[in-house]
Amino acid sequence: MPSSHDWINKPLGVVEAMFAQSNSNPEWEEKVLEYFRGQLKEKESLSWVPSLNDVPLHYLKPNSLVKFRCLVQDMFDPEFYMGVYETVDPSTKTNVLRCGKYKDVTECGVDLNSRNTVTAERQTFYCVPIPGESPWLFLTLPHSYGCSSQARVVPSTSYVPSRQKRSYEEDDDDMDTQPQKQRESHTEPHGNGDSKRQETEAPSSQTTAPSDCSSHLDLNFPLPGERGPACLVKVYEGLDSFKLNDTLEIYGILSVNPVLTVIVYPRRDPSSLLLNPSESMESPEEQRAHDPPASLVPRLHMLYARPLQHNNPLLPSAPTEDQIVSSFLVEMASVRAELLAYLTHVLLGDGLAAEYLLLHLISNVYTRRDVLPLGKFTLNLSGCPLNSYTERLYQIIQQLVPCSYRLSMSLHTMNSMRLVPKKDYVANRLVSGALQLARNTSLFLDETQLEQGQLDSSGVRNITALGNLISWQKVDYDFSYHQMEFPCNINVLVTSEGRSLLPSDCQVPLQPHVTPPNMEEYLTTIHMAQFTSQMNKFRVYLSLARTLDYSISDEVTKAVEDDFVDMRKDDPQSVTAEDLHRMLVVARLLSLSLGQTTLSRDGWMRAKHIDMLRRSRTEQQKSLNGNEP
Repeated sequence: MPSSHDWINKPLGVVEAMFAQSNSNPEWEEKVLEYFRGQLKEKESLSWVPSLNDVPLHYLKPNSLVKFRCLVQDMFDPEFYMGVYETVDPSTKTNVLRCGKYKDVTECGVDLNSRNTVTAERQTFYCVPIPGESPWLFLTLPHSYGCSSQARVVPSTSYVPSRQKRSYEEDDDDMDTQPQKQRESHTEPHGNGDSKRQETEAPSSQTTAPSDCSSHLDLNFPLPGERGPACLVKVYEGLDSFKLNDTLEIYGILSVNPVLTVIVYPRRDPSSLLLNPSESMESPEEQRAHDPPASLVPRLHMLYARPLQHNNPLLPSAPTEDQIVSSFLVEMASVRAELLAYLTHVLLGDGLAAEYLLLHLISNVYTRRDVLPLGKFTLNLSGCPLNSYTERLYQIIQQLVPCSYRLSMSLHTMNSMRLVPKKDYVANRLVSGALQLARNTSLFLDETQLEQGQLDSSGVRNITALGNLISWQKVDYDFSYHQMEFPCNINVLVTSEGRSLLPSDCQVPLQPHVTPPNMEEYLTTIHMAQFTSQMNKFRVYLSLARTLDYSISDEVTKAVEDDFVDMRKDDPQSVTAEDLHRMLVVARLLSLSLGQTTLSRDGWMRAKHIDMLRRSRTEQQKSLNGNEP
């Protein structure tokens, strides 16, 4: 990386230089943002900035520019800080004007009586890595997050490892040394994969009961067993443009000042004046939640944030505007055929179920009409073999999508797990739940694990929350005295033995055409037969199909309406408005799966045909299982 890029290694130097030249002109703040945005416009410069997701914290220099791919898990109350203040030079006794923006701690010798002090306001977001990111995102593939960064990182002097640490001077001779994680070779995992973020692992305490901040540090990850750094992001501009559960790539100045560690150092040195004068008013529980050790939860002062349309590293950030993507659209039909064949093998030779699973994987809530989310397509795959089949099916889906989570719906899990986020008023924070997920996450509900027994009140609430998520694409967060509705966009797949007890947009009974003697070996062989390049094609295909625009011409709309009237002529009860809506959703997804952005007559006829096959199979299944609703 060219040496001229001091804006990465010493961004505060850029800020302070612009402040010094401003002569108290407030426009300097906008010039700082314009400068960094300009530097980050270059594609190569984005890869030069080290990532908190991929590089262990102790390899990052304090006060350097870093990026963080994350979900906004909580938004704390606004806080005040000294935007501008004066310090007294002890040798000359002269006053020097200082900038307090993008910092946590002031310089020594603050003149508290200065009339030039400017108090400003900022907000703090508690951000966590995007929940449920698949292991393949971090492998050393050509475009994966784990190897796309060209950032040069060295161990930080603010971190005290068990081995002898090296100084920056020693590291200058070895600037190209990469963390062990980036040097290790990886192979494509075929199982659940637990290798992601190995060196950035932090203890997670996703528990079934509200967390007790006083007993331990809870990083408040939505999913149990998650790894990676949490981060307190200080936001200065554009507060109205962010909301809870946004997925962002944040570029900011890293702060890991030891004085921020209130748990280790409950009594602070009075000579160090923190920039948040209201913090002494916090309760101990709130202080622990809002001011955790900087070594575990670093601070990031935001300079620029990019909303993530997706988090697939194989696709550009704006897929529809990229020429490479345009060329891939030509291959959509052929890639679809290959993926359909792969899913057919995975679903034991059932081509119809594979067709519907493919459509489910590209479904997406594209808009809302009043309370109705349009585009959702929750699939209930019933008749699934027991034992390990559903777990292996999830692992295969996990290798296709960027984010996923499997919820085993055992009686114990449903009665004990916290699915819905809840407000903790003592610690003044939002305690996360397993349904606090990023948009387009694939949620795999394994109902084959549900055994006979009694759901307690917590289990009933969890089942209700899952039903609301499926039907309305919303989660009602628990604020004790009231519930607050948060819209979401989550793909839900329900696997069950019989018809699911949960609602769904479409039920497809699985009809296996093969019965392998060893299911585990059969599915492993199928997955191992796929080359990494082929899997990458499938991954690009599924993510790209979700981003395509779609429309129906007036001519085709009229034809669909006439067709619906004709279908109801003989038997008005045979086709309902709900059936029409489902067929229109299937027709939309069929078109997009072929790379077509408008509905054709052939596409509509194909949607009718596969819906007829599915309904016929469902009716046949009902007649076989007379007690099934």
